[in-house]
Order: sequence, then C-alpha cells, then structure tokens
Amino acid sequence: MADFGALRPGMGVWWSQAAAEPRPLVDQLLAQAPELGPLRLFTGLSWNDQLAQSMSPSDTMVSYGGLGALRELGATDRLDVVPCHYSALPRMFAERRLPCDAGLLQVSPPDRDGMCSLGIGVDYMADAIEHTPLLFAEINKQMPVVPGSPRIPLGRFAATLETDRPLQQEDRRPAGDLDRAIATHIAGLVDDGDTLQVGIGSMGAAVFDALAEHRDLGVHTGMITDGVLGLIDKGVITGGRKQLDSGFSVAGTALGSADLYARIADLPVLFRPTSYTHAPQVLSQLSTLVAVNFAIEVDLTGQVGAEMSRGTYLGAVGGQVDFARAAALTGKRSIIALRSTVRGRSSIKFGLEEGVVTTARADVDCVVTEHGVAHLRGQPLAERRRRLTAVAAPQFRDELAHAVRLAS
Repeated sequence: MADFGALRPGMGVWWSQAAAEPRPLVDQLLAQAPELGPLRLFTGLSWNDQLAQSMSPSDTMVSYGGLGALRELGATDRLDVVPCHYSALPRMFAERRLPCDAGLLQVSPPDRDGMCSLGIGVDYMADAIEHTPLLFAEINKQMPVVPGSPRIPLGRFAATLETDRPLQQEDRRPAGDLDRAIATHIAGLVDDGDTLQVGIGSMGAAVFDALAEHRDLGVHTGMITDGVLGLIDKGVITGGRKQLDSGFSVAGTALGSADLYARIADLPVLFRPTSYTHAPQVLSQLSTLVAVNFAIEVDLTGQVGAEMSRGTYLGAVGGQVDFARAAALTGKRSIIALRSTVRGRSSIKFGLEEGVVTTARADVDCVVTEHGVAHLRGQPLAERRRRLTAVAAPQFRDELAHAVRLAS
C-alpha cells in the first residue's frame, strides 16, 4: 500500500487521466483521505466509477470538464469545472492555479538506469510534474515503454505501488449511419498530405474510416486512437508531408484497444506534453492542418456550443478552440461536425439555446451534418444563415428561415 503520510490538509493533488489513470493509487488515496484532511483534487477523463461514492465530503474535485465518472460528481454539485482551453493547463499548473502539491502517475517499470517511462500518459502530466514536489507512482508492468516519452528517475517518487494490469480500453459505441454520412462529407474536405486533428468518440472513428483512400496524411492531435492505428497499417498515415515532426504522428496520450497499446511502442508516434501538442507557436507551423471537432449545437452565424447539455455545464472545452483557431488562421481548414438533430430537436439553431459560445464563428470554416457541408469562410452573416439552414434537418428548415425573417 502506498504511504501518503507526506500529504497535509489543504494540499492539492492531481492524477493522470484516461488510460494512464493510476486507479489503484487513486483508490488508496480516497480511502485515506478522511485521515489526511480536506484535499483539492484534479484529474481529466476518469472511468473510476467509485469516485462519487469514495470521495470524502471534505474534498473538492476540480477539472477542465465533467468527463466520464466526473459527470456524476457534477450532477451532485461536487465538481468545480474550470472553463479553459487545453493549451492553458501547463500555465495554470505553473502558476499553481490548479492543484499541484502532489501528483499520482502510472508509469512503466524502471529500466537498467532506474528511469520510468510515462508511456502513453504524457499529456498535461508531463507539464504538471515540473511544478509538483511530491510524486507517487503506480508502476504497471503493462505500461508500454514508448520511445521518446519522458522518463522519471525512480528516486523522484515519494512512494510506489507495483501492479500488473491491462490499460483501460476505450469505451465507445460503434459508429452509426449518421456518423458515417457525416464522416463521408468530412473526408471530401481533406486532401492528400493534410495533417489532421480529429476529436474522439464514434464520430471521430468514422472520420478515420472514411479516409481509407487518402494518401500521406499526417496526425497532430491530443489523443491517438485505433482509427490512427488502422490508417498507419494501410499506409494512409505516413506523416511524410508534415511541416513539423515529419514521418511521425504526434499526440499527448493514447486511448483505444489492447491491440493499440501492445503495438504503440513500435509505431511512428511521438508522445509530447500539452505545452507542445496544443501550443499556438507549434500549431502555426502546420500549414496543412485540418481540425475536425464536434459540437452540441451551432447557431445560424456559425457560433459553436460544446460545453453545456440540457442545462448542465460540462465544460471540456479541451483543444477544440486551440486547434480550430490554428487551422482557420494559419492552417488549412477548421471543421465543426454534428448530427442535425438530437432528441428530436434541431442542432442548428437561430441562437444557441444553452447560451455558451465555445468556439467563435470567426474560427469556423465549415459546418458539417449528415445533410452536407456549409462553407462559411469569407461569408457574411446573411449567407451564413442561408448555408447553415441548408444543412439543417429538412423538417426544421422552414422554422429556421421564419426565425431569420422575423429578426430581419
């Protein structure tokens, strides 16, 4: 059992997210939390389904979004969401605006020099480590040693816990017909040799499937998934025409199947910290960048809402704005995709009903639904309204046109 005796009341503790989440360490921390005193906690995507039950009432959870198991905490007002771009996380750790007295990591076993690899869990963790005095590690025999991934000396850890368990695999529903229809439109906006950033989930997987006939694509994104693995195997993703990191895909972390994890160390993939993957000065060098992100709602001027659902604030701005703005200003194309309807209501709306603008209309080049592509770059507001109405669900187009006429 890990010894957390060095922690004191009021301290801030972060831990790795997604497949790199050190679940056994987190469970032990939560079990000891009542004796340690109130703690301020931070993580990103978590699948710890016991989190809401195990977290001490005196502790506070902070995150950039209500993702996975954190959504349950949000539903009971036990989650403080910080609205921020993903690129801002390194600076917020540096300024100690986020909890960083201690950090919990999942790493590989030490090599002959006593160095542990962060493996697939680089992301914001690599940036936070520099500002975190106390580190605790789950040393998992199944965490791959990825070439180029940052190393940490074993002596840097205040305590360790050895495990031998599979990495968390992605839990997502299969792509449906609407996802595939949208992905087909998106594939038509991608040229051979482009560098891609694609959001995760079933629609993201469908986008990669739709690109199977392309050539020499590159990847620079926040998270590598099985969709990237499939296109590397087919020779579609080569990175050969990238302006930066030629020949390699770049990401902060990986989330996928056991097959992806088993092969990741042998793939041409570089895992880099958020201060690199999402940095404006890095993204501006990718002149062929095509950013593909997803939304909950889009208004008739092109404003994007992706932070609220049914009146609940989820946050998770993530890298959408980082990549969308770079693609629109210095890259190739910024694409926002969404289904035209959700729960029987139009996703294309006269005004954003949830009231929060995630991505500004000036950073959106195209909006894609299953009904087609609305090209918005260089278009005035009146033409944007016409084009977005044309890709809305047919049963709502007259209603949208009427709303426009009333407002004119």
